[in-house]
Amino acid sequence: MLKRHLLAAGLTVFIVMPLQADVLSIAEPTYNTPNSESGVIRPTRGMTMQQVEQKYGAAEQQYAPKGTPAITRWQYSKFDVYFENKLVIHSVVHREPAPQ
Repeated sequence: MLKRHLLAAGLTVFIVMPLQADVLSIAEPTYNTPNSESGVIRPTRGMTMQQVEQKYGAAEQQYAPKGTPAITRWQYSKFDVYFENKLVIHSVVHREPAPQ
């Protein structure tokens, strides 16, 4: 008897519970596809400093590491790259100046 009630309750929860799923579409999984709204190809999370320098060249300016863990910033003409120790944690496209 108890099993029937538990089964009925379980089925009711399952039927009432909304089902949803996310769809992930990867049209071109390469690093040649712009990864920002402005169309700038930039380093992605997990790349090493050496990989960034090989792919994008030397940074225009490199800022000294700060804090613990050490956060370093490399500035390029169109984006900045932030490293935690030697790995990319974020890259930011420079904002276009507002028209005056």
